[in-house]
Amino acid sequence: MATLRGLLETPRHLLVCEKSNFGHGKSRHRQLVETHYHNYKVSFLIPECGLLSKELKNLVMEMGPYYFVKNLPLHELITPEFINTFVKKGSCYALTYNTNIDEDNAVALLPNGKLILSLDKDTYEETGLQGRPSQYSGRRIMKFIISIDLMDLSFNLDSKKYERICWCLKEKKPLKFDFLLAWHQTGAEESTMMEYFSKYQIQERQPKVAMSTLRSLQCPVLQSSTLRGEPEASCGGPELFDWLGAVFCDVDLNNEPNSFISTYCCPQPSTVVAKAFLCTVTGFILPEKIHVLLEQLCHYFDEPKLAPWVTLSVQGFADSPVSWRENEHGFWKGGEHLYNFVIFNNLDYWLQMAVGANDDCPP
Repeated sequence: MATLRGLLETPRHLLVCEKSNFGHGKSRHRQLVETHYHNYKVSFLIPECGLLSKELKNLVMEMGPYYFVKNLPLHELITPEFINTFVKKGSCYALTYNTNIDEDNAVALLPNGKLILSLDKDTYEETGLQGRPSQYSGRRIMKFIISIDLMDLSFNLDSKKYERICWCLKEKKPLKFDFLLAWHQTGAEESTMMEYFSKYQIQERQPKVAMSTLRSLQCPVLQSSTLRGEPEASCGGPELFDWLGAVFCDVDLNNEPNSFISTYCCPQPSTVVAKAFLCTVTGFILPEKIHVLLEQLCHYFDEPKLAPWVTLSVQGFADSPVSWRENEHGFWKGGEHLYNFVIFNNLDYWLQMAVGANDDCPP
């Protein structure tokens, strides 16, 4: 009975809201974007807009590429060649594909050179590497986390520590995964992922882009200075967050009495806009590309617009071993970790960060 009751309960979630201005010296917007490493969906909504500008459209179409490598041995990510070619010469990202973080072994490579392994108990013991129990294991520890600093190892390639790690992953317990890979190089491109992993099954992929114009959309009234909202004057951050989720899921917001699917309606006060442009990009999307998109959305208000605000929403992979920075991420009932910017025409912004039950508080 206790198990059934637990399944029926709404899982814990956490929403953190803050406001600032993009021109403020202590604004955290860039830091928050750059430390949310593994992103699979980016959506932006522009009220009172029916056609995307050339600059925004070009950015959206240039969100790739990324790569899919099938059955890639894990030890390939710790070789001196890989570290010197990709990790040291830019920001390299990797994430195991089609693995369930609460059931399977999963791996993530972060742009700071940290290789994070989330392993089940048997695999962890077989590797012989030192790690720590997952903080979401419960009473019976079934998952372990191993962190390998590739940048540190690259300066000590003759050390016994590096030799042992190589032996553990190449001979003692060889592991293979399907990987998503992406690389943001900081200098002249001397190599490519396609060339480097040519002996494996590798595919270059582009994110999928969906664009639509929403007609007669009922939007909440917002005031940049009032994050909590004011009765009969403006809506608050949490109300907007729920409304955005409904819009992205194409939920009918009319709340008609004969509707048995949803009784949700737009928070009040609200206004109806003749049209709104919604764009969604899905794939393996780098924080660097998202930051450029965020900057371009800020420039949207360089010329007078009817829209008082626009939004940019980013969702992370549900089965990534980390959420922000190196914070351990778990799935539990949803696996959500996401953030949303509300960008106002005076360059004030609201930042909303949400995580599920098995996550630390967002930074």
